[in-house]
Amino acid sequence: MSQYADRFTALIDACVLGGALRRNMLLSLAEAGLFRPRWNVRILDETQKAISEITKGATDGSRQRAAIEAAFPESLVTGYEVFEDKLKLPDPGDNHVLAAAISTSAQVIVTDNLADFPAEALSPHAIDAISADDFIADTIELDPSEAILALRRMRERFANPAIDVPALIHKLEAQGLLQVATIMNEYRAFL
Repeated sequence: MSQYADRFTALIDACVLGGALRRNMLLSLAEAGLFRPRWNVRILDETQKAISEITKGATDGSRQRAAIEAAFPESLVTGYEVFEDKLKLPDPGDNHVLAAAISTSAQVIVTDNLADFPAEALSPHAIDAISADDFIADTIELDPSEAILALRRMRERFANPAIDVPALIHKLEAQGLLQVATIMNEYRAFL
């Protein structure tokens, strides 16, 4: 595990884990030791449901969830429930996400639902909400050589269908990961 993962913890929200490209990028960067990913059972429940919904049942969300749990057994946050009732987020259904972040001492919550995690609710806990695009871009910039190597390995694992670098960059742009697409374009020779 790298020096970064020893000190940087990110709680990953289900809205980010549900999409295959975001999930693969984040977990590839985590596997490379660039940060410690964290989630709770409810986030994994929501992720499993989202995967099935996004793919209209073509992908087995339970298989994807099992793969995530097997690859990162240390990432499951427990005991967070003690914080849940004390939190005041715009959607009380998101309290479990912030509670898990507090419980695991995460520095950030990676979510594409930034409005659900206002700074005034997070700042007392020294936690920031950050979009997947910002987080992935920041993580790549932290250690470009290690990150690009991890993302090249990820791209090479795509076999059905295989995906070349221009297609990957196009997918990133189409999914609103514009900062990441720009960085990947800069490093395209190494991908």
